[in-house]
Amino acid sequence: MLRHSSLLPLVLLAACTVGPDYKAPATPSDAAARGSFVRARDPAFSAAPGLARWWEGLSDPVLNGLVQDALAHNPDIDVAQARIRQAMAQLRARQADRMPSLSAMGTYVHAELPSIQAGEGSSSLDFFNLGLNASWEIDLFGGSRRQLEQSRATLGARQANLSDVQVSLSAQVVHAYVNLRDAQARAALNARSIALQEQALGLMRQRLDRGAASSLDIERLQSQLDSTRAQAQPLHGDIDAYLDQLALLTGREPGALDAQLATAAPIPLPPAQVAIGDPASLIAHRPDVRAAERALAASTAAIGVSEARRFPSVSFMGLLGLGGTSPGRVLDIDNLTALGAPMLSWSFLDFGRGAAAVRQSEAQRDEAEAQYRKAVLAALQDAETSLSRFGNTRLQVASLVRAEQSAARSATLNSQRVEAGTSSLIDQLDIERQRLSAAMALSQGTAALTNSYVNVQKSLGLGWADPAEK
Repeated sequence: MLRHSSLLPLVLLAACTVGPDYKAPATPSDAAARGSFVRARDPAFSAAPGLARWWEGLSDPVLNGLVQDALAHNPDIDVAQARIRQAMAQLRARQADRMPSLSAMGTYVHAELPSIQAGEGSSSLDFFNLGLNASWEIDLFGGSRRQLEQSRATLGARQANLSDVQVSLSAQVVHAYVNLRDAQARAALNARSIALQEQALGLMRQRLDRGAASSLDIERLQSQLDSTRAQAQPLHGDIDAYLDQLALLTGREPGALDAQLATAAPIPLPPAQVAIGDPASLIAHRPDVRAAERALAASTAAIGVSEARRFPSVSFMGLLGLGGTSPGRVLDIDNLTALGAPMLSWSFLDFGRGAAAVRQSEAQRDEAEAQYRKAVLAALQDAETSLSRFGNTRLQVASLVRAEQSAARSATLNSQRVEAGTSSLIDQLDIERQRLSAAMALSQGTAALTNSYVNVQKSLGLGWADPAEK
């Protein structure tokens, strides 16, 4: 009974875990409850849950395929997944460290020994041994448990980083695709505008030949034509750049998507009402916020790891072997050798190294906490800004639509005057040019609207899915 009672202090010590226990910090929902997300009151937004695959709301099958290709083949995805596997391996190693280790060994020793009596020759000795070694360190102060907590938190951070890559990648693909379609549309409108201005310049030269126009009129039209032509080259350069960007985002070499995306297509439009659910809850699950929270948990556990190293450690070593001076005696059970040795080690005089390591871990925890608060505030600002810009861009596009419609009506009305002989063809061509300019402005505004929709989805952390939900 006394023998079992003497083990009680050891059992109680083994249940001790030094270092602070982790407590989750305030979430973005708490901040939102104090008055954030006023921009979500715009009627353009609805409280319906947002879609993880939000790009499907743009109803563009080509775009859907590009996003899926990027999520499957982009190198950044492979990098993030490799880091997850590294964290998982480290976690398994930490779990294994808490268990005893057992190893086998075989030994052969040959020695030439001098005689202990003068005048006699040396003698030789052969020794053969097979054995098992066992060792186990008792986790008296919870250092191994804290290391396990740290590894689990690190794994969670790596998984959140993968989700963050997915969110950013899907947004980049949609941005590049929308900008490509906008550049293609404006390039086509620019080409039509060049054709109209060339026609107008030709007519003006005919009028100059008849004395009905001046050289100033010619120079004015020529200047407009040169300016319009100068816009063509940057547009075609943008088209090539967006094609290459999409190829790289989907894990292909530049030029691989030229044939597939060469034909112009309409700019995809966001739905009439954007479902954002509860922005605060979504932001709490934003991958970058979750990664910062898991990093805080890991750094908190690291304090316990540093604290545990300041205390004594107890380990057990065991040896079981068979051996003798000839190979045949290795299997002789009578030659069994057994050894058990508990070992205590304690660096009680380290001149403050242990305390300094604890203070360093605490400072790293404070840094991680500040980084988490920074991530939360940045997420709140990102959401507010993107929600506001989307609502204002909708109003801007509405004005551009009215301007384009007014330019179209002006062209129709003036064509009737041309037929009646009360307006010239040159005036009609100039009005058509203004109509094309309004259409180009509308194309840019439409692209800005869809891009602001993308930013809303990204700010809410949409674009990834929990593996458990797949």
